[in-house]
Amino acid sequence: MSVIRAFIAVDLPQDVQECLEQISTQLKEEIGDIPIRWVPSENIHLTLKFLGDVSLSNLDVLKELLKAEAAVQKPMVISVGRVGAFPKIRSPRVIWVGVEAPEELTALHRGIDTQTTKIGYTPDKRSFSPHLTLGRVPRNASHHDVRKIGDVLKSNKIGFLGVARIRAVHLYRSDLQPSGAVYTKIFTAAFGE
Repeated sequence: MSVIRAFIAVDLPQDVQECLEQISTQLKEEIGDIPIRWVPSENIHLTLKFLGDVSLSNLDVLKELLKAEAAVQKPMVISVGRVGAFPKIRSPRVIWVGVEAPEELTALHRGIDTQTTKIGYTPDKRSFSPHLTLGRVPRNASHHDVRKIGDVLKSNKIGFLGVARIRAVHLYRSDLQPSGAVYTKIFTAAFGE
């Protein structure tokens, strides 16, 4: 049985991606040579559901599910800005830019999570916290490096970066390469108008 790694996400417009690239560049300069795994700006997206391994025979079911969930949505606007970290600024593991979104985005996430759970995918255990991942701090980073990253993030005064009008949800394939993940859009479900 053939499987792919896959996730469901919404895309960002080019101008927002360019702002995120500038923020990443600025943070890289301030943080220095600590080996953070930075996400290329073209790979930054708003993940709604990480599926993991997906059987190719399941793709049609997923496409129909996404079409049904997207059809009841209307286009929405999200705001992007402010830098943060999970689990917290003082002990960062994931460096992110925040997303302010209407309740409809949370409803879309909840609907996708519910429907994918019905067909066998693991339900999300954490509450939905929309964000755009800029980089990941390695688990083996020293305490000193983690503190330095936290200090840079805490002192950063990055505010509002822009807005994105969301009109569709996408199913992506993720292929892990030595140079990093390569994402390929394999299906798009447009929102109703």
